[in-house]
Amino acid sequence: MRPKDRDKFVKLANQRVNRVIKGLQLIGNLANRSNYSYTEEDIRQIFQTLKAELKRSEDRFLAMNARETERFRLE
Repeated sequence: MRPKDRDKFVKLANQRVNRVIKGLQLIGNLANRSNYSYTEEDIRQIFQTLKAELKRSEDRFLAMNARETERFRLE
């Protein structure tokens, strides 16, 4: 990766990860039962969706790394 590409990646990764962290903190604020009403099913759906999206994002990085190391070979 060229230094310019690396700088851009680091800048955007920092911004985006911090934005997600802030969003997760805001979701955590919804746990206050004196302000909100929710069911266990609501919580399950929220966290199942978040986990699935995080896994999809991670898989994209892993797939990119796998493509870089695969080589064609006839046997």
